[in-house]
Amino acid sequence: MRRRHLVLASVPALLLRPAWALSLSEGDANAGIRTALERGANAAVALLGRPDGFLGNPLVKIELPGYLKDAAKLLKATGQGRKLDELVVAMNRAAEAAVPAAKPLLVKAVKDMSVEDGLKILKGGDDSVTQFFAGKTREPLGQQFLPIVTQATEKVSLADKYNAVAKKAGGFGLVKGDEANIQQYVTARALDGLYRIIGEEEKKIRQDPVGTGSAILKKVFGGLG
Repeated sequence: MRRRHLVLASVPALLLRPAWALSLSEGDANAGIRTALERGANAAVALLGRPDGFLGNPLVKIELPGYLKDAAKLLKATGQGRKLDELVVAMNRAAEAAVPAAKPLLVKAVKDMSVEDGLKILKGGDDSVTQFFAGKTREPLGQQFLPIVTQATEKVSLADKYNAVAKKAGGFGLVKGDEANIQQYVTARALDGLYRIIGEEEKKIRQDPVGTGSAILKKVFGGLG
């Protein structure tokens, strides 16, 4: 029986290096992609789902919402600087507490990956894994994160005050989107941070598949140019 190749899975042959296409089976490709997905997801959850995972990482640290950041100088001048600092810490701690809940859904997304998904990831850009996870998990993860974030931020009095002011400001068009609610804002930024770190792991694999120490990642991603 003739060996199945990616080139037979409706991928234009001109997109693949001939030598690579001849040596890489569809099974190898799927295994490599799943390995990359699992590595990225596990690394991101491990890095972010711990103390200072967000707060201590400038790439993903959650800052004050724009509306509150603009008012920060005034609030500090009135002696509320400490409360602002408490809110920033609480927002990041909330994100750190929520991230571990993402692992089961990320794992499920990998298991449910279709052949079409795999081909898009393999020949996609540096953020193809990130886009895959965001597309498959952002909405359900948002639903899971929100109550965890709410529980973590409701202990900070300034959070409720912010929501009350932001709600009124929203009526005048001064606050838009998720910034109108501190819990929704933190949930969105937590997801952004999660997908960003997954993306960083993806870049490492694509840039140095040999350095991963994985034979299948070297075989699959090492042939891409």
